[in-house]
Amino acid sequence: MRAEDTQMFAEAAASGRLVAAQLAANAGVIAQAAKRLRMHSPTAALICGRGSSDNAGVFARYLIETEVGVMTSPMPLAVSSVYGRAPHVPDGLCLAVSQSGKSPDLVAAAAGARAGGAFVIALVNVEDSPLSQVADLTIPLRAGPELSVAATKSFIASLSAIVHLIAEWSGDADLSAGLGSLPRQLDAAWAQDWSAALPALTDATSLYVVGRGVGFGVAREAALKLKETCGLHAEAFSTAEVRHGPMALVKTGFPVLLLPQSDATYDDAQDLAADFARRGARVFFAGATTAPGVVSLPTVGAHPALEPILLIQSFYRLAATLSTARGFDPDRPPYLNKVTETV
Repeated sequence: MRAEDTQMFAEAAASGRLVAAQLAANAGVIAQAAKRLRMHSPTAALICGRGSSDNAGVFARYLIETEVGVMTSPMPLAVSSVYGRAPHVPDGLCLAVSQSGKSPDLVAAAAGARAGGAFVIALVNVEDSPLSQVADLTIPLRAGPELSVAATKSFIASLSAIVHLIAEWSGDADLSAGLGSLPRQLDAAWAQDWSAALPALTDATSLYVVGRGVGFGVAREAALKLKETCGLHAEAFSTAEVRHGPMALVKTGFPVLLLPQSDATYDDAQDLAADFARRGARVFFAGATTAPGVVSLPTVGAHPALEPILLIQSFYRLAATLSTARGFDPDRPPYLNKVTETV
Protein backbone atom coordinates (compact mmCIF):
# COMPACT_ATOMS: atom_id res chain seq x y z
CA MET A 1 0.00 0.00 0.00
CA ARG A 2 1.19 3.50 -0.83
CA ALA A 3 0.47 6.39 1.54
CA GLU A 4 -0.87 8.38 -1.43
CA ASP A 5 -3.63 5.79 -1.90
CA THR A 6 -5.03 6.14 1.64
CA GLN A 7 -8.00 8.19 2.76
CA MET A 8 -5.89 9.69 5.53
CA PHE A 9 -3.50 11.13 2.95
CA ALA A 10 -6.28 12.50 0.74
CA GLU A 11 -8.28 13.98 3.62
CA ALA A 12 -5.30 15.73 5.20
CA ALA A 13 -4.22 17.07 1.80
CA ALA A 14 -7.64 18.75 1.40
CA SER A 15 -7.32 20.81 4.59
CA GLY A 16 -6.33 24.07 2.92
CA ARG A 17 -9.37 24.13 0.66
CA LEU A 18 -11.70 23.16 3.50
CA VAL A 19 -10.34 25.82 5.85
CA ALA A 20 -10.80 28.49 3.17
CA ALA A 21 -14.46 27.51 2.83
CA GLN A 22 -14.89 27.32 6.61
CA LEU A 23 -13.51 30.82 7.25
CA ALA A 24 -15.87 32.32 4.68
CA ALA A 25 -18.96 30.38 5.76
CA ASN A 26 -18.42 30.94 9.49
CA ALA A 27 -17.88 34.71 9.42
CA GLY A 28 -21.41 35.42 10.68
CA VAL A 29 -21.59 32.89 13.50
CA ILE A 30 -18.06 33.74 14.66
CA ALA A 31 -18.96 37.44 14.80
CA GLN A 32 -22.09 36.53 16.80
CA ALA A 33 -20.11 34.41 19.26
CA ALA A 34 -17.33 36.99 19.67
CA LYS A 35 -19.83 39.79 20.29
CA ARG A 36 -21.50 37.73 22.99
CA LEU A 37 -18.14 36.98 24.66
CA ARG A 38 -17.11 40.64 24.60
CA MET A 39 -20.43 41.81 26.03
CA HIS A 40 -20.50 39.14 28.73
CA SER A 41 -16.85 38.52 29.48
CA PRO A 42 -16.47 34.99 30.89
CA THR A 43 -15.06 34.63 34.38
CA ALA A 44 -13.45 31.34 33.37
CA ALA A 45 -13.53 28.83 30.52
CA LEU A 46 -13.91 25.05 30.41
CA ILE A 47 -12.79 22.84 27.54
CA CYS A 48 -14.50 19.53 26.69
CA GLY A 49 -13.16 16.99 24.21
CA ARG A 50 -11.85 13.48 23.67
CA GLY A 51 -8.95 12.21 21.56
CA SER A 52 -7.92 14.65 18.83
CA SER A 53 -10.63 17.05 20.00
CA ASP A 54 -9.05 17.06 23.46
CA ASN A 55 -5.75 18.00 21.83
CA ALA A 56 -7.52 20.83 20.01
CA GLY A 57 -8.78 21.90 23.42
CA VAL A 58 -5.21 22.16 24.71
CA PHE A 59 -4.47 24.50 21.79
CA ALA A 60 -7.57 26.53 22.67
CA ARG A 61 -6.57 26.76 26.32
CA TYR A 62 -3.19 28.32 25.58
CA LEU A 63 -4.66 30.66 22.98
CA ILE A 64 -7.47 31.86 25.25
CA GLU A 65 -5.12 32.47 28.17
CA THR A 66 -2.48 34.27 26.09
CA GLU A 67 -4.87 36.27 23.88
CA VAL A 68 -7.75 37.05 26.24
CA GLY A 69 -6.39 36.36 29.73
CA VAL A 70 -9.33 34.21 30.81
CA MET A 71 -8.38 31.30 33.07
CA THR A 72 -9.12 28.08 31.17
CA SER A 73 -9.25 24.47 32.29
CA PRO A 74 -10.01 21.09 30.75
CA MET A 75 -13.26 19.67 32.11
CA PRO A 76 -13.13 16.09 33.47
CA LEU A 77 -16.08 14.60 31.60
CA ALA A 78 -16.72 11.86 34.15
CA VAL A 79 -17.76 14.47 36.74
CA SER A 80 -21.02 14.87 34.83
CA SER A 81 -21.37 11.57 32.94
CA VAL A 82 -20.37 9.17 35.73
CA TYR A 83 -20.75 11.09 38.98
CA GLY A 84 -23.80 13.08 37.89
CA ARG A 85 -22.51 16.45 39.09
CA ALA A 86 -22.64 19.77 37.26
CA PRO A 87 -19.79 22.29 37.63
CA HIS A 88 -20.71 25.65 39.18
CA VAL A 89 -19.54 28.09 36.51
CA PRO A 90 -21.83 31.16 36.55
CA ASP A 91 -20.89 33.55 33.73
CA GLY A 92 -18.38 31.00 32.44
CA LEU A 93 -17.67 29.69 28.96
CA CYS A 94 -17.62 26.06 27.89
CA LEU A 95 -16.02 25.13 24.56
CA ALA A 96 -17.01 21.61 23.53
CA VAL A 97 -15.02 20.25 20.58
CA SER A 98 -16.03 17.13 18.65
CA GLN A 99 -16.07 15.61 15.19
CA SER A 100 -19.28 13.61 15.63
CA GLY A 101 -20.87 15.32 18.63
CA LYS A 102 -22.25 11.94 19.72
CA SER A 103 -20.18 10.72 22.66
CA PRO A 104 -22.49 10.54 25.71
CA ASP A 105 -19.85 11.75 28.18
CA LEU A 106 -19.07 14.82 26.10
CA VAL A 107 -22.76 15.66 25.69
CA ALA A 108 -23.34 15.17 29.42
CA ALA A 109 -20.40 17.41 30.29
CA ALA A 110 -21.60 20.19 27.99
CA ALA A 111 -25.13 19.92 29.38
CA GLY A 112 -23.73 19.95 32.91
CA ALA A 113 -21.68 23.06 32.23
CA ARG A 114 -24.74 24.80 30.82
CA ALA A 115 -26.80 23.80 33.86
CA GLY A 116 -24.01 25.25 36.01
CA GLY A 117 -24.27 28.65 34.36
CA ALA A 118 -21.81 28.44 31.46
CA PHE A 119 -22.43 29.67 27.93
CA VAL A 120 -21.77 26.57 25.82
CA ILE A 121 -20.24 26.81 22.35
CA ALA A 122 -20.02 23.58 20.37
CA LEU A 123 -17.37 23.30 17.66
CA VAL A 124 -18.61 20.24 15.85
CA ASN A 125 -18.47 18.71 12.39
CA VAL A 126 -21.98 17.19 12.51
CA GLU A 127 -24.24 20.18 12.95
CA ASP A 128 -27.41 18.32 13.99
CA SER A 129 -25.59 16.20 16.57
CA PRO A 130 -26.68 15.68 20.21
CA LEU A 131 -23.87 18.04 21.26
CA SER A 132 -25.31 20.86 19.15
CA GLN A 133 -28.71 20.30 20.75
CA VAL A 134 -27.39 21.00 24.26
CA ALA A 135 -25.19 23.95 23.24
CA ASP A 136 -26.17 27.62 23.27
CA LEU A 137 -24.38 28.17 19.96
CA THR A 138 -22.79 25.89 17.38
CA ILE A 139 -19.78 26.77 15.24
CA PRO A 140 -19.66 24.22 12.39
CA LEU A 141 -16.25 22.78 11.56
CA ARG A 142 -17.36 22.19 7.95
CA ALA A 143 -14.70 19.52 7.36
CA GLY A 144 -17.15 17.32 5.46
CA PRO A 145 -17.37 13.54 5.92
CA GLU A 146 -14.16 12.06 7.28
CA LEU A 147 -13.85 8.40 6.33
CA SER A 148 -10.42 7.55 7.68
CA VAL A 149 -10.51 6.50 11.33
CA ALA A 150 -7.53 8.80 11.96
CA ALA A 151 -8.81 12.37 12.27
CA THR A 152 -6.81 14.87 10.22
CA LYS A 153 -8.86 17.48 8.39
CA SER A 154 -11.40 17.67 11.24
CA PHE A 155 -8.57 18.37 13.71
CA ILE A 156 -7.17 21.14 11.53
CA ALA A 157 -10.69 22.51 11.04
CA SER A 158 -11.08 22.55 14.83
CA LEU A 159 -7.88 24.58 15.22
CA SER A 160 -8.80 27.06 12.50
CA ALA A 161 -12.26 27.57 14.01
CA ILE A 162 -10.70 28.10 17.44
CA VAL A 163 -8.29 30.71 16.06
CA HIS A 164 -11.13 32.41 14.15
CA LEU A 165 -13.21 32.69 17.33
CA ILE A 166 -10.41 33.90 19.57
CA ALA A 167 -9.03 36.38 17.04
CA GLU A 168 -12.49 37.98 16.78
CA TRP A 169 -13.05 37.83 20.54
CA SER A 170 -9.69 39.44 21.37
CA GLY A 171 -9.68 41.90 18.48
CA ASP A 172 -6.17 40.80 17.49
CA ALA A 173 -5.82 42.30 14.01
CA ASP A 174 -2.50 40.56 13.31
CA LEU A 175 -3.94 37.16 14.13
CA SER A 176 -7.01 37.83 11.98
CA ALA A 177 -4.81 38.91 9.09
CA GLY A 178 -2.65 35.82 9.47
CA LEU A 179 -5.71 33.62 9.44
CA GLY A 180 -6.55 34.87 5.96
CA SER A 181 -3.31 33.36 4.67
CA LEU A 182 -3.78 30.04 6.44
CA PRO A 183 -5.44 28.07 3.58
CA ARG A 184 -2.59 28.85 1.17
CA GLN A 185 -0.02 28.14 3.87
CA LEU A 186 -1.64 24.79 4.65
CA ASP A 187 -1.13 23.77 1.03
CA ALA A 188 2.51 24.84 1.31
CA ALA A 189 2.92 22.95 4.59
CA TRP A 190 1.55 19.79 2.98
CA ALA A 191 4.27 20.03 0.34
CA GLN A 192 7.11 20.06 2.91
CA ASP A 193 9.33 16.98 2.82
CA TRP A 194 9.87 15.42 6.26
CA SER A 195 11.09 12.12 4.87
CA ALA A 196 14.47 12.65 6.56
CA ALA A 197 12.80 11.28 9.71
CA LEU A 198 11.64 8.04 8.05
CA PRO A 199 14.82 5.94 8.46
CA ALA A 200 14.94 6.55 12.21
CA LEU A 201 11.22 6.02 12.78
CA THR A 202 10.49 3.04 10.54
CA ASP A 203 12.07 0.58 12.96
CA ALA A 204 11.61 2.61 16.16
CA THR A 205 9.67 1.25 19.13
CA SER A 206 9.13 4.54 20.97
CA LEU A 207 9.86 8.26 20.75
CA TYR A 208 9.12 11.63 22.32
CA VAL A 209 7.21 14.44 20.62
CA VAL A 210 7.99 17.78 22.24
CA GLY A 211 6.32 21.18 22.06
CA ARG A 212 5.35 23.98 24.39
CA GLY A 213 2.73 26.66 24.87
CA VAL A 214 0.29 27.10 22.04
CA GLY A 215 2.08 24.28 20.20
CA PHE A 216 1.77 21.67 22.95
CA GLY A 217 -1.65 20.51 21.71
CA VAL A 218 -0.23 19.57 18.30
CA ALA A 219 2.65 17.70 19.96
CA ARG A 220 0.00 15.66 21.77
CA GLU A 221 -1.87 15.16 18.50
CA ALA A 222 1.27 13.98 16.72
CA ALA A 223 1.98 11.46 19.50
CA LEU A 224 -1.61 10.21 19.31
CA LYS A 225 -1.41 9.74 15.54
CA LEU A 226 1.86 7.81 15.84
CA LYS A 227 0.17 5.44 18.28
CA GLU A 228 -2.99 5.09 16.18
CA THR A 229 -1.59 4.76 12.70
CA CYS A 230 1.99 3.53 13.15
CA GLY A 231 1.83 1.22 16.16
CA LEU A 232 4.56 3.36 17.69
CA HIS A 233 4.74 4.17 21.39
CA ALA A 234 4.93 7.96 21.29
CA GLU A 235 4.65 10.31 24.26
CA ALA A 236 4.19 14.08 24.18
CA PHE A 237 5.94 16.39 26.61
CA SER A 238 6.54 20.10 26.99
CA THR A 239 10.11 21.32 26.65
CA ALA A 240 10.01 22.02 30.39
CA GLU A 241 8.48 18.76 31.65
CA VAL A 242 10.64 16.46 29.54
CA ARG A 243 13.72 17.74 31.37
CA HIS A 244 12.51 16.09 34.55
CA GLY A 245 11.90 12.33 34.81
CA PRO A 246 11.35 11.56 31.10
CA MET A 247 14.91 12.60 30.22
CA ALA A 248 16.18 9.48 31.99
CA LEU A 249 14.93 7.31 29.11
CA VAL A 250 16.82 9.23 26.42
CA LYS A 251 19.74 7.06 25.39
CA THR A 252 21.80 6.71 22.22
CA GLY A 253 19.54 6.36 19.18
CA PHE A 254 16.35 7.39 20.98
CA PRO A 255 14.23 9.40 18.50
CA VAL A 256 12.87 12.83 19.42
CA LEU A 257 10.62 15.06 17.29
CA LEU A 258 10.47 18.73 18.32
CA LEU A 259 7.59 20.88 17.04
CA PRO A 260 8.36 24.49 18.06
CA GLN A 261 6.68 27.71 16.97
CA SER A 262 8.51 31.04 16.56
CA ASP A 263 7.44 32.70 19.80
CA ALA A 264 9.00 33.10 23.25
CA THR A 265 9.37 29.30 23.56
CA TYR A 266 11.57 28.87 20.46
CA ASP A 267 15.01 29.42 21.99
CA ASP A 268 14.26 26.91 24.73
CA ALA A 269 13.34 24.33 22.07
CA GLN A 270 16.65 25.00 20.29
CA ASP A 271 18.57 24.49 23.55
CA LEU A 272 16.69 21.29 24.29
CA ALA A 273 17.38 19.91 20.80
CA ALA A 274 21.11 20.41 21.35
CA ASP A 275 20.87 18.79 24.78
CA PHE A 276 19.09 15.73 23.33
CA ALA A 277 21.73 15.45 20.59
CA ARG A 278 24.55 15.55 23.13
CA ARG A 279 22.93 12.55 24.83
CA GLY A 280 23.05 10.63 21.56
CA ALA A 281 19.37 10.97 20.65
CA ARG A 282 18.26 11.11 17.00
CA VAL A 283 16.71 14.56 17.00
CA PHE A 284 14.37 15.99 14.36
CA PHE A 285 13.61 19.69 14.69
CA ALA A 286 10.77 21.32 12.74
CA GLY A 287 12.45 24.52 11.65
CA ALA A 288 15.92 25.93 11.11
CA THR A 289 18.55 24.88 13.62
CA THR A 290 22.33 25.00 13.84
CA ALA A 291 22.58 22.55 16.74
CA PRO A 292 25.18 19.84 15.97
CA GLY A 293 23.67 16.44 15.31
CA VAL A 294 20.11 17.76 14.90
CA VAL A 295 18.18 17.17 11.66
CA SER A 296 16.18 20.18 10.51
CA LEU A 297 12.76 19.56 8.93
CA PRO A 298 11.43 22.26 6.53
CA THR A 299 8.55 24.41 7.74
CA VAL A 300 6.30 27.26 6.61
CA GLY A 301 6.54 30.46 8.65
CA ALA A 302 3.42 32.31 9.79
CA HIS A 303 1.92 34.09 12.79
CA PRO A 304 3.30 32.12 15.77
CA ALA A 305 -0.21 31.08 16.88
CA LEU A 306 -0.84 29.61 13.43
CA GLU A 307 2.46 27.79 12.99
CA PRO A 308 1.33 24.78 15.07
CA ILE A 309 -1.49 24.21 12.56
CA LEU A 310 1.04 24.20 9.73
CA LEU A 311 3.37 21.88 11.65
CA ILE A 312 0.67 19.28 12.20
CA GLN A 313 -0.26 19.45 8.51
CA SER A 314 3.34 18.66 7.51
CA PHE A 315 3.42 15.96 10.17
CA TYR A 316 0.26 14.26 8.85
CA ARG A 317 1.98 13.59 5.53
CA LEU A 318 4.93 12.04 7.38
CA ALA A 319 2.58 9.97 9.57
CA ALA A 320 0.68 8.53 6.62
CA THR A 321 3.93 7.63 4.88
CA LEU A 322 5.44 6.16 8.05
CA SER A 323 2.32 4.10 8.70
CA THR A 324 2.50 2.32 5.36
CA ALA A 325 6.28 1.94 5.67
CA ARG A 326 5.73 0.09 8.94
CA GLY A 327 3.14 -2.18 7.31
CA PHE A 328 -0.01 -0.55 8.71
CA ASP A 329 -3.17 0.76 7.08
CA PRO A 330 -3.64 4.26 8.52
CA ASP A 331 -7.32 4.28 7.56
CA ARG A 332 -8.11 1.22 9.68
CA PRO A 333 -6.10 1.19 12.91
CA PRO A 334 -6.62 -2.02 14.90
CA TYR A 335 -9.24 -1.96 17.67
CA LEU A 336 -10.39 1.60 16.86
CA ASN A 337 -13.61 3.04 15.45
CA LYS A 338 -14.31 6.38 13.82
CA VAL A 339 -16.84 7.34 16.47
CA THR A 340 -16.01 6.29 20.02
CA GLU A 341 -18.96 6.69 22.39
CA THR A 342 -17.77 6.70 26.01
CA VAL A 343 -19.78 7.35 29.16
